Amino acid sequence: MKNHTATSHPDLLIGMGTSDDAGVYALGDGRALVQTVDIFTPVVDGAIDWGRIAAANALSDIYAMGATPLTALQYLAWPRDVLPFDLASEVIRGGMDVMADAGCTVVGGHSIDSPEPTYGFAVTGVADSNVLVSNSGAQADDVLILTKPLGMGIITTAIKREKCPSDLADEAIENMATLNSVAGAALHGHHANAATDVTGFGLLGHLREVCEASGVGAVVEFGRVPIMRGAAELLAQGIWAGGSQRNLESLRPDVASSVGDDQLRLLVDAQTSGGLLVALPEDSSDGYLQAVPGSSIIGRLTSEKTLEVI
Repeated sequence: MKNHTATSHPDLLIGMGTSDDAGVYALGDGRALVQTVDIFTPVVDGAIDWGRIAAANALSDIYAMGATPLTALQYLAWPRDVLPFDLASEVIRGGMDVMADAGCTVVGGHSIDSPEPTYGFAVTGVADSNVLVSNSGAQADDVLILTKPLGMGIITTAIKREKCPSDLADEAIENMATLNSVAGAALHGHHANAATDVTGFGLLGHLREVCEASGVGAVVEFGRVPIMRGAAELLAQGIWAGGSQRNLESLRPDVASSVGDDQLRLLVDAQTSGGLLVALPEDSSDGYLQAVPGSSIIGRLTSEKTLEVI
């Protein structure tokens, strides 16, 4: 309910109107609170790893706004009569470890009895009100940079189906548990005009939000998009998440594509704790790439207001 009176206030700088990563509320002293929440059911088998990934995923919204995380509230739903509390403790420990690595203080939380285990965080950060990074500031001729490879949805689906090689699963888990802190910290120093984190809507879904909010179009060069090793092979075996299929159905009318369906499926693959998608001036791109290891230029923005994959 984006038009409800509860969603507006004179000090609300970014609310629900632009599908941004987090809400931003001015404190009146040049600073702003940046707030977000993310919870989900298990995406991997290991309890500690699930907790780590959930924490990294929740923090990504703060980093995508160019903000610094301050505090977090923890949420846990647990089937107490089905799963042991020792397992819940491992989930929480994984989440706490990543929050500690981020310098974010967990100040409390809430737990409930539930038939399905669910875990995550509400995170509050702080940023300079004058240098916020949102998804609505992208400019035509900006280059697009992606900071983590795609393919997490395919790989986590393979893990759930017990069809993922163990070394690939381990690599994907470390990728998802890796904070986007370096990528977020580099936004200001390299003049980023817009940023978002790539999660459930896939790369093209989140790029569409940037384009719509900023009034621009985009061209993505598939050959330059980093893809996790093994993801394409798993996709070829029919491993594909329902959420990713819904992404494809939603995006197909808006995307002009000269690549095959399997390539397009990789670009709409629903990510968990994916990287940042950053729009910045071309003359700033080399500096950003050097500051953020593993990042890649994948295309550019245009004035045509169309979304194209070549």
